[in-house]
Amino acid sequence: MQQRTLGTCGPTVSALGYGAMGISIAYGPSDEREGISTIRRARDLGVTFFDTAELYGWGENERIVGKALAPVRDDVTIATKFGFTHDYGLDSRPEHIREVVDNSLRFLGIDVIDVLYQHRPDWKVPVEDVAGTVKELIDAGKVKYFGLSEAGETTIRRAHAVQPVAMVQTEYSLFERDVEQFFPLFTELGIGFVPYSPLGRGFLTGAAQPAGAYSDTDMRNTDPRWQPGNFEKNVAAVEQLNVLAAAKEASVSQLALAWLLAQRDDIVPIPGTRSVARLEENVGAADLILDAHDLKQIDEILPHGGFGARYVPEHMPAWD
Repeated sequence: MQQRTLGTCGPTVSALGYGAMGISIAYGPSDEREGISTIRRARDLGVTFFDTAELYGWGENERIVGKALAPVRDDVTIATKFGFTHDYGLDSRPEHIREVVDNSLRFLGIDVIDVLYQHRPDWKVPVEDVAGTVKELIDAGKVKYFGLSEAGETTIRRAHAVQPVAMVQTEYSLFERDVEQFFPLFTELGIGFVPYSPLGRGFLTGAAQPAGAYSDTDMRNTDPRWQPGNFEKNVAAVEQLNVLAAAKEASVSQLALAWLLAQRDDIVPIPGTRSVARLEENVGAADLILDAHDLKQIDEILPHGGFGARYVPEHMPAWD
């Protein structure tokens, strides 16, 4: 697979990464063996960038990722995150960051975390203190690169002044376009960009079902895009995208991922799946080239993103 460098100071990784969250949470029951097999197949297919977090099962997801990648540890880049409490509050105090990092190193079974993200901005803790703590961890050899997730321009600039931010992670897909406002900032500061939920939490696979059709633990039951009114409009848009994809002998998910890769040279999406077949399909997007006419047609179908917000209001991240 082609390689991409995340910004001017970040790692060089595969053009498509792998998001491991769904192995443990958010998308219904899962199986550890299936997750390990999928992660290992991703590596076989050329994926070298793997994303997890303390939040994803409080160490369980990190343990699975570490176990799956142990045989190829020196050939991959592993990212994890800090910043939540077990009751889903925020805690980016320096002492908590250090505690989480030590736990993550143990769960992952590694000596150094390649990329450490602040999972969400914590308005109770100055971001300069957060960046300074990560800088100390980098100097101590426990971390290689610093990242931010769901951060706005002010936060990014303040953090970057203390410790260079190698990459920012935020939701971005054909359904979610708001982060594009920060692209000039990323270019100015030399920051790479990692889109999560690049397939709109599965909607852009063409296999979406209405809210209520999923298991009780599946977040899509409450996702605004799956609610009546929005759901039908999004299905219609995906059907139009599928026609374009078929004309290029591709799937709609491959079209959606190829569209992301065409937006910037330093974008590395991290689609997640527990299915080896779906994984193989996703990886095929790295070889799909979209020309200017293709991109124009796609933008005509979804000029401003999908229908419905990406979170219910009480869970919507606040950028600053």
